[in-house]
Amino acid sequence: MNHQSFLYYDTFETPLGSMTILANDEGVCRIDYGHYEDRLAAYQSWKKKHFLKGELVYDPEQKYVAQTKVELTDYFAGERKEFHVPLNCYGTDFQRQVWRTLLHQVPYGETRSYKDVASSMRAPKAIRAVGGAVNQNPFSIIVPCHRIIGSNGKLVGYAGGLDKKQKLLEFEKEHQTIKQNQ
Repeated sequence: MNHQSFLYYDTFETPLGSMTILANDEGVCRIDYGHYEDRLAAYQSWKKKHFLKGELVYDPEQKYVAQTKVELTDYFAGERKEFHVPLNCYGTDFQRQVWRTLLHQVPYGETRSYKDVASSMRAPKAIRAVGGAVNQNPFSIIVPCHRIIGSNGKLVGYAGGLDKKQKLLEFEKEHQTIKQNQ
């Protein structure tokens, strides 16, 4: 990636409140709960951590920002189970491996434990490390960390709050039989 490229953003309303999308010319970089203005300090810190020099530019029509809004809107309408917008991941190799595992091995409407995820990655002793990577997931909803629960079946940790996690799980259970988008 050109570390001088722009980072485009928009905040839009969802049934769970405001969400901000951050993307560049290669894909979506972050999807977070809250307004851009409230997240600006966190975004500046994130940029610094990943050596990104690009300017943050408001652009609701940037292709990946716009595609993400459409796909999340379809999701919240109960019309989408999978997302196709390209993700531009910034994280350690292990974090990216965990996020890929969540994306490809935790189906819509189902839950897995941190232990299940660690086992599916052939790293059964890495439960805490998996938890740390899940906690750092920059792609709310699209990378389904809301579907990860404690081994005892209880809801634990979610960046958007446990109330949002509960609502997302209930929503997916209700809409589990929808036809898959192509």
